[in-house]
Amino acid sequence: QVQLVESGGGLVQPGGSLRLSCAASGIIFNMYEMGWYRQAPGKQRELVAHITRGGSTNYADSVKGRFTISRDGAKNTVYLQMNSLKPEDTAVYYCNALSGLGSHWGQGTQVTVSS
Repeated sequence: QVQLVESGGGLVQPGGSLRLSCAASGIIFNMYEMGWYRQAPGKQRELVAHITRGGSTNYADSVKGRFTISRDGAKNTVYLQMNSLKPEDTAVYYCNALSGLGSHWGQGTQVTVSS
């Protein structure tokens, strides 16, 4: 059974930082590309950051220079370090695992940026 479990969300003030984690089980982690997506109320889910099996990364323009995605194959975990957070970063953040074998989603973690 595939499970992606996100953690690390919460309430933070503008300018603050959070680190999200996504622990994967039931998959061969190193065979999957991993991504972080987010969905704000009334908006479509959007890609935030993506990391390939080899560690290449790409980011949405809105988060470049502020967010960093990384992965740890020994822990089957992908991270999203979020700095200089803005109110417009408020959303539910989802972890995704993608390979030719399928696509899997976590349940999401809420990030709220507010003073």
